[in-house]
Amino acid sequence: MTPEPVSLPRKIYRLQLEHISKSFPGVLAVRDVSLSAYPGEVLSLVGENGAGKSTLMNVLNGVLIADSGTILLDGQPVVIHSPRDALAAGITMIHQELALIPQMTVGQNIYLGREPRFTALGLVDWRRLYADARQELDRLGLDIPERAIITDLSLAQRQMVEIAKALSYQARVIVLDEPTSSLTERETDTLFRLMRSLRDQGVTLLYISHRLEEIFALSDRVAVMRDGQLVDVRPVGELTPAEVVRLMVGRELTEFFPKTNVKRGDVVLSARGLRSGRLLKEASFDLHRGEIVGLAGLVGAGRTNVARVLFGADPLDGGQILIDGKPVIIRSPRDAVRYGIGLVPEDRKGQGLFPGQSVRSNAAVAVMQQFSRFGFLLYKKINQWVQQVVQRLQVRTPNLAQKVRNLSGGNQQKVVISRWLALNPRILILDEPTRGVDVGAKAEIHALMSELASQGMAILMISSELPEILGVSDRILVMREGRMVAEFDRQQATQDKIMQAATGQLSPERVTA
Repeated sequence: MTPEPVSLPRKIYRLQLEHISKSFPGVLAVRDVSLSAYPGEVLSLVGENGAGKSTLMNVLNGVLIADSGTILLDGQPVVIHSPRDALAAGITMIHQELALIPQMTVGQNIYLGREPRFTALGLVDWRRLYADARQELDRLGLDIPERAIITDLSLAQRQMVEIAKALSYQARVIVLDEPTSSLTERETDTLFRLMRSLRDQGVTLLYISHRLEEIFALSDRVAVMRDGQLVDVRPVGELTPAEVVRLMVGRELTEFFPKTNVKRGDVVLSARGLRSGRLLKEASFDLHRGEIVGLAGLVGAGRTNVARVLFGADPLDGGQILIDGKPVIIRSPRDAVRYGIGLVPEDRKGQGLFPGQSVRSNAAVAVMQQFSRFGFLLYKKINQWVQQVVQRLQVRTPNLAQKVRNLSGGNQQKVVISRWLALNPRILILDEPTRGVDVGAKAEIHALMSELASQGMAILMISSELPEILGVSDRILVMREGRMVAEFDRQQATQDKIMQAATGQLSPERVTA
C-alpha cells in the first residue's frame, strides 16, 4: 500500500507544540519538543516504547500538564489543563483501550453527558439524540445502527463510534494511539478509509503505531522521537522503513527476527481434541523440546482459548493434555506451573502485572519462596537475582523500586517474562508477546525466545502479526472458528497460505515438517 496524495493548505499550522517538557520522578519523559501539524494531514508519531510519544500526546489531551511549553491551535495559544479543556478546544484522543460504556447504545455514548433536552422539563430528547447520532454516523459513511448496544459491536465498529463521538465535539485534531492493535486486516482497511476521509475534510490526525507498514501506508509526514526528544520530521516519501528504525533506536537494526537453528527434541506436550466453551471446538497438536511453534488465525479464532486451557485458566470440556506422553489433569494455573507450563498473557496489564508494585516485586513474585528462610525474605539475594535478570533482558528502568506502571510497554513485557525465567518452565506460552512493543524491544524479545528454545524450552507463540509468525516460528499452526485447520513447516509457510487457511479459502490440510 502507498499513501494517497493529499493537497495540504500550508499557510498556517493547525497545531503547534512549542518547547514542551514533562518530567516524572527520576525520568525526563519529554525534553523541549516542538512539533507542528497542518490541517488535512496524517502525521505519524513513532519511537521506541519510552521515547515520550504517549506523554507528549497526553499533554496535548490534558491528561498531563506540561512543566513548560506552549500549545497553539490555528495560530492561537490555548490552555489545556484537562481532557475537558482539550475537547472544548477541538482536540480529542482515541486511546488503545476504548472509553465507551458497553451497556449503552451508540447514540448514548456519542452524546454522553451532553444529551439534548426539552427546555421546559429538562428531560432527555431521545428522538433528537438519535437523529443527531445518525447524522454523525452518516457523515462518516458508517452503517452502524445508532440504537445498537456497544457490546453487540465489533472492535472496529466501536472504534468508529469513538471517532464519531470525537467529531461530534467538532474535533479539529484527533490523536489515535495504536488503534489497530486488536483489529483484523479487513477492519484495519475500514479504519484507514475513514481516516483518509477525515483527512480530506481537513481534520488533522496524529497517528501512533509500532507497525511500520501502517505508517508508510497512511502517513503524509513522520515524526520520530527518541529518549524524550524529537529527532526528525520528514515527508513519508523521503524515508524507508530501515531509516525510520535507525532514527528510532539510534543504531542499525539489521536482524528483526534473530533465529537459532536447533535440533528438535522429543515431544514434551500433546493436545488431543481440546474443547472449551463456545470458542474452542477442536485443537490437536504436539510441542517438541527446542522448537518455537507459531499459532496464527483471525481475532476470535480460538487461539487465546487454547493458551488458557493449557494453563488451567479455562475449564477443559473435552479432549486430553499429555506431558511426556502421560495424560495430566490441569484444573488451575497452579497445576500448570507444577507441570512446567508458563503463560505470558495477551493482557499484560490486566493479567500479567501488579501495576502499582515495583519492578522488583513483579519480577521476584515467583521466587519469593526460594529466597526465604524461616518465613523471612532474604532481600539481598532477591535484589541480586532481580538485578541479574533485569540486565539479561535489558529492562530499561531507573531503579528496581520503580513502579511497573511507569515503564514502557516493551519493558513491562520483559518484566512479565522475567518472572517465568525464575521458574524455568519446560513449556512457555506467549500470547501476543510483542503487541504494543517497539521494534527494538521486539528484536530483543525474539532473540530471547530463540535463546530459550536453544536451551531446550518448547515455546508456543500466539501472534496476529504474520511477519512475526513467519520470522520466529519453526512450525506454524492455523486456527479458524475454534478449530485447528492447517499446519506448515517454516520452509513451506507463506503469508498467503496462512491467510487462506485462516479465512477458509484453503481446504483443511496438514503439511508436517
